[in-house]
Amino acid sequence: MQSIAETTRCLKALGDETRLRILHLLSQGELSVSELMEILNLGQSRTSTHLNLLKEVGLVKDRRAGRRSFYSLAPGAAQGLLEEILADQEGSPEFVADLAGLEALARRRREEARSYFDRVAATFGEQALPGRTWEGFARAALRLVPRARYVDLGVGDGLLTLLLAEVAEEVTAVDHSAEMLSALRARAKRRGIENIVTTQAPIEELPHADASFDVALLSQALHHADTPSKALHEAQRVLVPGGRLIVLDLLAHGEEWVREQLHDRHLGFTEAALEELLEDAGFTSVKVERAARDPQPPHFMTLLAIGTKA
Repeated sequence: MQSIAETTRCLKALGDETRLRILHLLSQGELSVSELMEILNLGQSRTSTHLNLLKEVGLVKDRRAGRRSFYSLAPGAAQGLLEEILADQEGSPEFVADLAGLEALARRRREEARSYFDRVAATFGEQALPGRTWEGFARAALRLVPRARYVDLGVGDGLLTLLLAEVAEEVTAVDHSAEMLSALRARAKRRGIENIVTTQAPIEELPHADASFDVALLSQALHHADTPSKALHEAQRVLVPGGRLIVLDLLAHGEEWVREQLHDRHLGFTEAALEELLEDAGFTSVKVERAARDPQPPHFMTLLAIGTKA
């Protein structure tokens, strides 16, 4: 139970329009300081001051990721009161404008990532990218029944898609970049491969019907997703009961440069975090292991995760 002094400080913290707007935005999900600054059109000093005060009274918590700080709502005794206050102001012009700003931010991030992949599509297969490892995929492929309907979510250079097409009944290649898919179709045509179907869409919003595929593959794509959990839920939805999921992604690392140069949204995942993401998405018999280590510095490690739709 909070003391009277603690309760008073919490109520004072809630008695500010900007802090309420910050709390409303954080109720939608975790955000960085720079993202809050952009949405609210505030300077760094003011934004940090408000966040520090909210942290002091236990309304928000933070975590460090390299040089960036991310904030989210903190569980606690004041959550019920906060939810009631935010719900009462849900239709206010300020909250509506902030949600529009949040959506604009997410849309801009998607466009920037799409533009990046469109630009590099023609030479993508020749780039040295962290976590690209044939060893990792081979270890996963050995555990699968080859003749099946595959969906490759986030095709990248398309090399794995082309490999799958040689043994699959059909492969549906999904990517948000039209240029990436165009390059894949050109490569497939040159090789005489005709069982690849392409779909331009975010991997978090698949246009396919439930239970459409036997196997879903996410190879070095999950760390590009705005919301990895949503991408995994979508993969689970489009799989048939008993369908298999394969995830190849990076072990958590501290190479911040990939955010700017490669448009990575996340710096990999720990084994425990990746296992929890798959289980929360509804997959059973989940196994996560380290598959391979890149020979070149900074020696990215690839994780292999496999799960089954119940």
